[in-house]
Amino acid sequence: MISFAGLTVRYGDKMALHGISERVPAGEWLGVIGANGAGKTTLLNAIAALVPYSGSVTVCDRPAGRLSRRELSRLIAYVPQRPVLPPDMTVGDYVLLGRTAHIGYLRMETAADRGICAATIDRLDLNAMADRLLGSMSGGELQRVVIARALAQEAPVLLLDEPTSALDLGRRMDALELIDQVRHERSLTVVSAIHDLTLAGQFADRLLLLADGQIAATGSAREVLSETALATHFGAGVQVLTTDTGDIAVISRRTRRHAISHGATT
Repeated sequence: MISFAGLTVRYGDKMALHGISERVPAGEWLGVIGANGAGKTTLLNAIAALVPYSGSVTVCDRPAGRLSRRELSRLIAYVPQRPVLPPDMTVGDYVLLGRTAHIGYLRMETAADRGICAATIDRLDLNAMADRLLGSMSGGELQRVVIARALAQEAPVLLLDEPTSALDLGRRMDALELIDQVRHERSLTVVSAIHDLTLAGQFADRLLLLADGQIAATGSAREVLSETALATHFGAGVQVLTTDTGDIAVISRRTRRHAISHGATT
């Protein structure tokens, strides 16, 4: 469903991606992990043709470089880290923007388009907020709205860049469970960049670890989320645990502890 070969991205003199290659089969959830600056966002932007690149990107067996922006929007829905959120737009109208690629030039949205948006708003538990202005909403509420817009787009590929960073723990799980449910219903291909390694291991079928714009490891959560590998890229304070349900949990532990002497003076 998605493949890239020799994918290279430069920002001036800085090489952000170094000729990387990978294939994501239809219906797979690939979690992209790595330290800050590893190239996660750049990879998603390159797949969505939002940054210039060399090499090749194929989406749904079509060369992405030959597709118009409208054609790409029918194939790829993208949830960026910093979406444009017009403060005077309502939630309902913003989610309706997800249907833009399906609406002909100089035409209005149809009842079917509005029905798809209404159903998506309902699934994200946003009904009570449908008429609210985006400028009046919290960061967590806005993140759910952005996810709703992406799902309303009904594209076969979903790119997610830190989709739960503004959500509390319960909402994070709810949002990712919903994305996973929709993925199975629609056979979506999902590529997500995510800092939370525990959530990445729980939801992604496969992980791709980036380091300095290169692929450092790829495989299942158990193959990639090892303390040895993570210590190299995230520091010595990373610990990998296995819960009583068999899930992998990645935690940070303090590597320096200062003795506290009560009553001591400096």
